[in-house]
Amino acid sequence: MRYTLPPSWSKLRFCDVAQVITGSTPPTSDQTSYGGDLPFITPGELDTAQPITEASTTLSTLGESKARVIPEGAVLVCCIASLGKVGITGCKAAFNQQINALVFDRTRVEPRYGYHYCRTLKPILEHMAPSTTVAIVNKSRFQELHIPLPPLEEQRRIAAILDKADAVRRKRKEAIALTEELLRSAFLEIFGDPATNPKGWEVVDLGNHLSFVTSGPRGWAKYYSDNGERFIRSLDVRMNFISDSDAVFVNAPNNSEAKRARVEDGDVLLTMTGSRIGRVAPVPKGFGTAYISQHVSILRPRQTISPQYLSFFLSTSSGGQRQIASMQYGQTKPGLNLNQVCSFQVPLPPMEKQLHFDAFWLCYQSALTNQTTALTRDEYLFNSLLQRAFQGEL
Repeated sequence: MRYTLPPSWSKLRFCDVAQVITGSTPPTSDQTSYGGDLPFITPGELDTAQPITEASTTLSTLGESKARVIPEGAVLVCCIASLGKVGITGCKAAFNQQINALVFDRTRVEPRYGYHYCRTLKPILEHMAPSTTVAIVNKSRFQELHIPLPPLEEQRRIAAILDKADAVRRKRKEAIALTEELLRSAFLEIFGDPATNPKGWEVVDLGNHLSFVTSGPRGWAKYYSDNGERFIRSLDVRMNFISDSDAVFVNAPNNSEAKRARVEDGDVLLTMTGSRIGRVAPVPKGFGTAYISQHVSILRPRQTISPQYLSFFLSTSSGGQRQIASMQYGQTKPGLNLNQVCSFQVPLPPMEKQLHFDAFWLCYQSALTNQTTALTRDEYLFNSLLQRAFQGEL
């Protein structure tokens, strides 16, 4: 999409307004290079709105002499593999070879403005990268990218607006995290830590408290449809909720296999194979007709165990996740079988306690829905502002 910049704006290459530096990594064999006070930034530290002042790895004085060191206010852009991840330094730092740094001439570019502009580059970098196993945009091509530049005062005004909009979005994400923590706290308060069972609940074999357990059918790609019934894959099962993102639908056959794989309200879905093994979620009331894939199992609780309690127990690191990790087989593609699932050891509190937790769950779901809806709105607003900002429309 073409647009005309305001007359007071210019459009210059990165190399015209910044020193462009590609990072480097001191040899790992030289242990004296590591440890110290200098943050050594990798792509894992990027994609945060706050200036980076810490990193999981640090360099010593000797390491500093063997690395590329940049000052506070340098903008970092990942140009290998995780294309488009961006950060800005809050202190002197070093960085690895996956990252190109922009040390802007501050008489021409406000660093926070440059940082926000670089957050729009991901699709451009992905388009520039050749079709290879690892996506790469080299320094010579990266530094030829252009940045639209209003006068400095206008840059500072734009950066301040984007900072405020980003702060709203960030606080919303923090609120969602706190909401999730509240549910964890309620679980521990009511039931205690599953690892130690301090309240002395009876521990039972899960299979004795399931009325039905099955895994999904194979080869259902042939039933995919633009509409129809929901088809729940392993990537749709998240911890304690079923994601609607990128949903898939099927026109299911009318046979016994389909009847077996059809979910009901109150089922608990557990991912059984692959990298997502152990993700678990209850099927909420009114979910509608849906079927599971071969990588997902249906656990249908009897009246002695609440779906919400069971799902959350299985999601806890000291409860279900510990058992899943100890039982799963296979390295390349880990898996569980239904007999193993039925042998899970589950503390069984009185139903009145479980229903007390269910009440917390309903409050949590309501708050989470509200917060998630608000975050979607905040994300849309921020992205809209981000696009308009560099077209001279703010």
